[in-house]
Amino acid sequence: MLPAESAVSAHVSVTRVEPEIFVPPRPGEAVRRAHAAARDRALFFDAMERRLPVGLSRSGEPIFANLDFLDGQRGAHVNISGVSGVATKTSYAMFLLYSLFGSGVLGHETANTRALVFNVKGEDLLFLDKPNAGLPEAERVRYTDLDLEAAPFPSLRLFAPAARGDQPIPLTGSRMDGVTGFYWTLREFCAERYLRFLFADADDERSQLGFVVQRVESELALAARLSLPVDAPTVEIGGEEVRDFDELVDAIGRMTDPDEGAWGGRAAPGTVSAFMRRLEAAKPHVGQLIRGLASEDAERHRIETGGAQVTVVDIHRLHDRAQRFVVGVVLKREFERKEASGSPRPLMLVVLDELNKYAPREGQSPIKDVLLDIAERGRSLGVVLIGAQQTASEVEPRVVANCALRVVGRLDAAEAQRGEYGFLTPAARARASLLKPGTMILQQPEIPVPLLLQFPYPAWATRPSEAATTADPFARFE
Repeated sequence: MLPAESAVSAHVSVTRVEPEIFVPPRPGEAVRRAHAAARDRALFFDAMERRLPVGLSRSGEPIFANLDFLDGQRGAHVNISGVSGVATKTSYAMFLLYSLFGSGVLGHETANTRALVFNVKGEDLLFLDKPNAGLPEAERVRYTDLDLEAAPFPSLRLFAPAARGDQPIPLTGSRMDGVTGFYWTLREFCAERYLRFLFADADDERSQLGFVVQRVESELALAARLSLPVDAPTVEIGGEEVRDFDELVDAIGRMTDPDEGAWGGRAAPGTVSAFMRRLEAAKPHVGQLIRGLASEDAERHRIETGGAQVTVVDIHRLHDRAQRFVVGVVLKREFERKEASGSPRPLMLVVLDELNKYAPREGQSPIKDVLLDIAERGRSLGVVLIGAQQTASEVEPRVVANCALRVVGRLDAAEAQRGEYGFLTPAARARASLLKPGTMILQQPEIPVPLLLQFPYPAWATRPSEAATTADPFARFE
């Protein structure tokens, strides 16, 4: 029998060479796993002045991201891709927020930093301020390993669309306490030119519909300025008071009719008819969100982000057209507010899922324009987008390309081969189609290879059954 020895071979990626003398190791030299300070040097953690905990390695050691590439100093924005329901995109986005606020990495800026979160699916984000009653002890240990407290978000404000009727009762599911119903007045809708967001589905650039929308918006803004009294929620069009959204649509229909008004300009009759058909179709879906005489104490029912660290806007029960309207209006208001402030501090973080719907690769839309503005100019204004989608290949390339941090969960095997995932190594592409919930792959500018990480189960409730109730439910009857 011939003498033989077993040998183990492995493919490795070089992350760092210190000193920079690029001479390969000789065959047979000893190989050791890096730990502690050596690991920090290999992954550039030692050079990060502000380290944000973003997860744990398979061996349970913390993995960090450089905050400079998130808060706008050297880069901004996060993009998360993955299969719906398996990739845990929203859960990871909320973990990033929790780590930002709870790790102390923001320093004295923590108190004034704000997050705006859109809840687009189910009730997952309506219980962020409630402890998770079913959190296993092992998960609490993982939070400790990241130097984080296993607790819910301490400062939260919830908004939900106002239900139909005179009283703006929030349209939610199982949670009613602490939720404010939101809407806009007719005067706001006209004066702030929000009409465009009712036509927020992507259009062909050659369409003349946008011309009609712009003309009607200008006329509505003029009507809002001329309507008296100036603090009234209603407007006057053609000598008649418009008291609700249905009446507004009827008034626009009259004023765009060539026989009665000139709001349609020189647009072809077919284009004006298409405009009115879409506007009529919006009536049953957004009417309760745009109020006239039925508005009471409108200031209290306006979405504001200054009252809490995290503001959640629930839109999961709205029709797709109404969802687009709310997202467009809220993003426009917040972006303009940051522009007017003239300072990138305090930071405003925006969490939005389904980017492929709001910023699609093809076509033009008002929401897409706002998201492009945030992606391209938000860094200098202190507006950071944490966006998610199932398929990055269907999102406007400029939105994805401006994200400094790229994250993927479980990916469809065909999607993983697209050019948008060029930062993944061949092995990582293959691994991405097998990832389990709670496991992600993170790419950041300073580290030349993507890192596999795991993050702990949410310490906050993600459904009513997980919400830990400590208060006596009968106390209010005493």
